[in-house]
Amino acid sequence: MERVELNQFSFGLPSVSKFFSNRVKSMKKPLGIIDSFVLEERLLKKPAQLIKTQEAALLGMASMMRMRDLETGYHIERTQSYMNVLAEETQRLDKKHYKIGKNMRALLYHSAPLHDIGKVAIPDEILRKSGLLNSCERAIMETHTEKGRSIIQEVEEILGTNSFLQTTREIAYSHHEKWDGSGYPLGLSETKIPLSARLMAIADVYDALISKRSYKEAFSHRDSVEIIEQGASVHFDPTLVDAFLHIRDHFRQIADRFANNRMQQQVLLAA
Repeated sequence: MERVELNQFSFGLPSVSKFFSNRVKSMKKPLGIIDSFVLEERLLKKPAQLIKTQEAALLGMASMMRMRDLETGYHIERTQSYMNVLAEETQRLDKKHYKIGKNMRALLYHSAPLHDIGKVAIPDEILRKSGLLNSCERAIMETHTEKGRSIIQEVEEILGTNSFLQTTREIAYSHHEKWDGSGYPLGLSETKIPLSARLMAIADVYDALISKRSYKEAFSHRDSVEIIEQGASVHFDPTLVDAFLHIRDHFRQIADRFANNRMQQQVLLAA
């Protein structure tokens, strides 16, 4: 079983269920007032509260991943905002084929921060490596999509499923699929890729392009837009690329608002 060291804690994927189960079992008198049976009854009567519990549990794991990955910075906040504006513009451009109402946009917004949750199971020597990954390391890194899906499935088995967890699972598992079928983990193509994952692909790639990494310099906003435009019908859903091009300035504003540092702001402002 693969193990991942997080400070003094040690987690393996098969232990995720045990981790959450033990947490639930240990909650004999939450806050010293409500015993576990009363809490369970209230949660069952209040689906919205249960969803918040599920979201909090997963966001806690996402926070652990963010602390381990020094390059994450404001990546989560930026991609979350990109998803929101891209989904809204896509709905405006093509309501017939892309039904993304208010509730769907809310699901996408809350699910987006968890797209890389599977990275909590990637070894530090790969996740935090300075420089390009070799082929073996790259193969291990790519398993974060499958590990992400497994983590969310285990949460569903413990707490039950709902639209939030289903959307989160889709995004975590499929956001590296490509429109032409050359992505991973399944090599899905076109509309076989969940819409949530197709939206996340553009948000994730744009942010990767404008961000400095240990193995590359940041691209300017203009160059990043051109790369995504060239990726239409190859990497990305062409309709979503059209929507992205309509709101490219919104992406730039979001990137500037959540820039990691002044240097990144200067790169974004470059012509």
